[in-house]
Amino acid sequence: MTHELDSHLRSLNDWLRGRHALTGTAPEWDLDVLPDEPSALFAEWLRAASDAGVAEPHTVTLATVDADGIPDARTLILKRIDDRGWAFASTRSSRKGAQLAAAPAAALNFWWQPQVRAVRVRGRVEEATAEESAADLAARSASAQTDIADGDWVLWRIVPTRIEFWQGSRDRRHTRVIYEAAGAEWSRTTVGGTVVGQSSIRSV
Repeated sequence: MTHELDSHLRSLNDWLRGRHALTGTAPEWDLDVLPDEPSALFAEWLRAASDAGVAEPHTVTLATVDADGIPDARTLILKRIDDRGWAFASTRSSRKGAQLAAAPAAALNFWWQPQVRAVRVRGRVEEATAEESAADLAARSASAQTDIADGDWVLWRIVPTRIEFWQGSRDRRHTRVIYEAAGAEWSRTTVGGTVVGQSSIRSV
């Protein structure tokens, strides 16, 4: 490492050590009235983030792995949530498309800094029908459709097995609500603050 680069990195690392974290303001969260369905809680949080002025709260980091098991991540937008999963789209010929073909599982991570909130989703990935993918492409602007080959646009869905809602606290007593799928049911675990508990709830 050159002396100049070493100096730059020391300066950067000094700057990083001086940064504060969790500087947002966490909303009130009543853990006694949690919904049975994680998608319902996500809808509440997403709307709360939007109402609070969080920019583009529907943007999300998608993580996949390549054929060698090396993780990869990028930012895209959440398309929709329905009873079949959490949808996103891209081209089959993209790096993410190749990785999903080789290892059809993924994770999503939403981070809404002003509210000190994050949502993590993980599960297997399923490809939508050709008709659904074509409809999603047709809904894009003309410029966004440019140079996309026939059949290359794909709508995928993550079928979640675990969804975690995380709310940070400056005293590091973070709160987590974790939903885990078990057949037709969700189990829910709450950890943080003064609450530690677990329950099983039937999926609607």
